[in-house]
Parts: sequence; C-alpha cells; structure tokens
Amino acid sequence: MPSKEICFMTAVEMVDCIRSGDLSVRQIMSAHLDQVERINPQVNAIVTFLPDQAMKQATNADEAISQRKDIGDLHGLPVAHKDLILTQGIRTTLGSPIFRDFVPDQDGLIIERLKQAGAITIGKTNTPEFGAGSQTYNEVFGETLNPYDITKTCGGSSGGAAVALACGMQPIADGSDMGGSLRNPANYCNVVGFRPSPGRVPVWPSLASWFPISVQGPMARTVRDAALMLSAIAGPDSRSPISIPISGDIFKQPLDRDFTGIHIAWSSDLGGLPVDPRVTKTIEKQRSVFESIGCVIVDDQPDFADADEIFKIWRAWRFELAYAELLETHRDQIKDTVIWNIEEGQELTGSQIGQAEIKRTKLYHRIREFMEKIEFLILPVSQVPPFEVKQRYITEINGVEMGTYIDWMRSCYYISVTGLPAISVPCGFTSEGLPVGIQIVGRHQDDFGVLQLAYAFEQSTGFWKQKPAIVE
Repeated sequence: MPSKEICFMTAVEMVDCIRSGDLSVRQIMSAHLDQVERINPQVNAIVTFLPDQAMKQATNADEAISQRKDIGDLHGLPVAHKDLILTQGIRTTLGSPIFRDFVPDQDGLIIERLKQAGAITIGKTNTPEFGAGSQTYNEVFGETLNPYDITKTCGGSSGGAAVALACGMQPIADGSDMGGSLRNPANYCNVVGFRPSPGRVPVWPSLASWFPISVQGPMARTVRDAALMLSAIAGPDSRSPISIPISGDIFKQPLDRDFTGIHIAWSSDLGGLPVDPRVTKTIEKQRSVFESIGCVIVDDQPDFADADEIFKIWRAWRFELAYAELLETHRDQIKDTVIWNIEEGQELTGSQIGQAEIKRTKLYHRIREFMEKIEFLILPVSQVPPFEVKQRYITEINGVEMGTYIDWMRSCYYISVTGLPAISVPCGFTSEGLPVGIQIVGRHQDDFGVLQLAYAFEQSTGFWKQKPAIVE
C-alpha cells in the first residue's frame, strides 16, 4: 500500500490492519515519519520530532504481536502530543522561551493512558505560549500554518495537533480546551475536535484539580476515530477528584442512532454575537442535513447572560494561579496578552470570584431547564473563518469591536463555562476554500450522544474526506 494511502486511512482502519496482519506497525510508522519529513517543513505543526525512538518502538510493537501478547486498543498508532502536556524525557516548552529546554520527569495522565493503549510517541505539536489565544504561534518555534491556505492561521491552541491530523502526519491527537482550544483548530483545519465533559478525561498533574473550565480530549479526522481515542483516555482516576466514575469502554459502542423526532436548537449567533457572514452561510447550507436524519429543528438558544463575565473571571484566576510567579521573574519573556491575563487575575477580589460562581450556577440551571426539551444545541464553532497568520487575534467582527484578545471566541467559551460536552465536526468550506466546522453541544455529561449526532452528520456529508492540496 502506498505511504500516502496509509497516512490517510482512519485510525480504526489502521488498528484493524495491524491486528489482521495486513500492515505492520513499522509500515504504518515509516509512512507517517516520511509524511512528517515531507510536509511538516511547510506548515510547522510538529516541533519536536523523534523518528528513531518511534521506529524502535514500532519494532517492539510488531514483536509484541508476533509473540501474541495482549495489545491495547491504539496499538501501533503514531501520535504527537501537544506541547503543553508533560512528556517524560521529552522536551515540553509550553510554547514559552522560559521553558525552551525543559524536560519533564513525568508524563501527564493522558499520555500515560495513550501509552498504555499502545500508541507510539513521534514528537510534540505546536501551541501558542501557555496555550493562550486561538492562534498558534510562539517565540520558540514560530507560527503553525493552515494547510488549506498557508497564509492563514490554523487556530489554537491545539493548532499543531489539528494541522498534523489534516496533513496525514498522525491519525489521532491529544489536545486541551479552556476556551475552544480543541474545537477552534479542528474547525479551521477540517478535522474533529471533541471537548468532553469536565472529568471525563481526568487531568493530572494540575495546580487546581477541581477547576472545571479546562479539559483535555481527543482530536482525529473522523468522529469514530475520536471515539476510539476517547475510549482509551476516559475513565476515573483517583488523582483527579472530579473524574467521572464511568469506564471509557462506553465509547467503543457503535455510534449509529435513529434521530427521528429528536429536537435540536439551531442558533446562528447565540443570541446576538457578531458572526462573519461567510461562517453563517456555510453552516446554514447544512441545516437540511439535520432535517434529513430526522431532527426537529427549533430556532432558539438558552439565555447565556453572564457567560462572558464568568469565563473571564475564571480564566484570569487560573492565569494568576499558574503564572504570577513567572511574571515576577521572567516578565520580559512573556507575551503581552498573557501578562494582561495574569494581571487581570491579580486584580480580582474574593467577592468577584464568589459572584462569578453564583452566576455560573444560575447559568447551569437555565441551560439545564432549556435542554429538558431540547437534546442538542447547534451553533458555529468560531465567529470568523481562518484569518491572516500575521494577525495575532481578531479585533472586530462585522464592525463590532472586540474588547480583548479572546472576545472573538465567545461562541466557544460560552459553552466552556456550562460544562457541557461539545464537538467541532467538518461542515464545509467558504467560497475561498477555507474550512468551517459546526459545533454540536449535548446535555450534561452526554458525551456519547454528542458523538452519535456528530457521526450521523459526518456520514451524511463526508466533508472530512477533502484533503488540503498541500499533501497531494
């Protein structure tokens, strides 16, 4: 089988071929490493590359099969890890000059689980400094480019992961999401990014183990592949006090479902957010797809009052907690938007944080009541399509000025504060050929339901099959 065909097989297909003996792990690994060497210099997605280590592990993986040893569900799959997540013995920079040469002595929990399932590390993927901002660039490695138009951003903060997927450099990817960092780059690169419920994928180590806004989760080219990966990384762990006590095995079940009569809420702007007409036009074209699979569409959305304030307070508090000490010692090496976010956290009062939690509780109950009759909420992932890579963030949409470097991502971070599971799945392209994703949000902890609806949409459209011209 030609290397290009191997690289664009689904993860499910790769696993099946490895288990049946149709392909060896070494064949799959060699194809992906060649793809990295061929394509990565053009897009800068993988920033630490470990080909020799990966091939050695691929040889060991083939030997395990020949010796009929028990193998994991992701056995032999190549994966590069987001450069925010700790990887034992492998440089982890967090996109910051401060940590340019930092090599952790432990793995993050999600890395532990990927390894236990048999995935093989090939390197690290690029991310903005400390994961701040949905645009992947930093002073250590530079910019990651959108493979559908290398003059545009790939989004962020899991931007390197999304580009590596779109370019066939890996079949699955890990990422994290506070304000949209799994969903936004997936939407900009025509791949799938799933933000699971807080605690579905336990996070460790963590400075704030009860912090519910930031999560880790899977990215892939298809919904089934994302579900396969989620089955390996989900499940309880005592190191995370909010971990959901349900095994990840539930995500191995078939995703087929009859959606006849299921009510979904369709919102083009979440009740008044400015959205670029190119995004709206692309998404509206797919409204009929949900009708064709039996959904009953209601034009409505919950009341998201206070969501903006809640998110910004929680985010500022988290930045102050994590980076205030670095601000004192390395201020000259921290980008201005991160400095601003840390200082916002330093100015918070106990009363502000307490009131934000009260408002978040009220928001949760408003949405809970709304979704007693509505099973899913459909909305844009991002309010703008991919923009110029030299532009660090969006400052206005449809003539409406954005107050901060994150305001243009409200369509994602409003959902973050609710704690609801949400996915970005490919939805089409603008007239310029830029990818647009659609965001599907489910009820409290109904991660499986979100995957089912995303799968039904994906099967009816097939946008994921369109590759960037750069890989042809």
